[in-house]
Amino acid sequence: MEILMICELVSKAKLTANIYDFTVLSPEMAAKAAPGQFVHVLCEGGTYLRRPISIADIIDKKYLRFIFEVRGKGTAALAESKVGDELDVLGPLGNGFILSDAEPADESDDGEIVLVGGGIGIFPLLGLAKSLNGRASVLLGFRNKDAVIMTDEFEPVTKNVFISTDDGSMGYHGFITDILKNIVESNKVKAIFTCGPKPMMKIVSEIAQENNILCQVSMEERMGCGVGACVTCTCTVKGGERRRVCKDGPIFYGEEVEWDG
Repeated sequence: MEILMICELVSKAKLTANIYDFTVLSPEMAAKAAPGQFVHVLCEGGTYLRRPISIADIIDKKYLRFIFEVRGKGTAALAESKVGDELDVLGPLGNGFILSDAEPADESDDGEIVLVGGGIGIFPLLGLAKSLNGRASVLLGFRNKDAVIMTDEFEPVTKNVFISTDDGSMGYHGFITDILKNIVESNKVKAIFTCGPKPMMKIVSEIAQENNILCQVSMEERMGCGVGACVTCTCTVKGGERRRVCKDGPIFYGEEVEWDG
């Protein structure tokens, strides 16, 4: 059940020119939250609609951390918040990653767990990586080296960190899905979890299906209410059915999403 809270902003950092890292105090929401869920944050005291923002981490069962990119007037107003300010936050919302898919079936189960993030889609993967207790490898794709962030946070909580940049200015020169293909070809992979641009997640899903690997994707759509009432944030699944990203997702299995729908 979602909770509407007035939360104190206890920490704020600017990660890049347009990306902000907020931590709010909310024991009630933190106790219920899971990796993959999101919060719906009111911007500028009601001047703009709420903005859905993925939960990046749950800290000490008291704090929620969320990271967002300034994309318009609403998020620009939110970015002006100061430590000590009170934020109107609705959450946790949606369904989180299904962690049971990553659990070993038996003692002989040595399948790899791979997290694939692109750009700002890396944020919800941090909390997921921590929940998997260092058992996952993470693949992080960025436009260029200036966009590379948070690798130092992933390194201590994962087995391996692989980085790619579109222009080759850092890490592998090319798409992060190229690295995924190499890993799948040379390792037994049990499950893939991904968040990022749709074209990237489509390729990740295709690679998973071709190799009979479970794949969970975190979908993003424009959102109104965030609780399933307005039906503005739908995506198409196989069979033509429209599903609400806020209520039925944002986590779906890659094989059920109609990527061209």
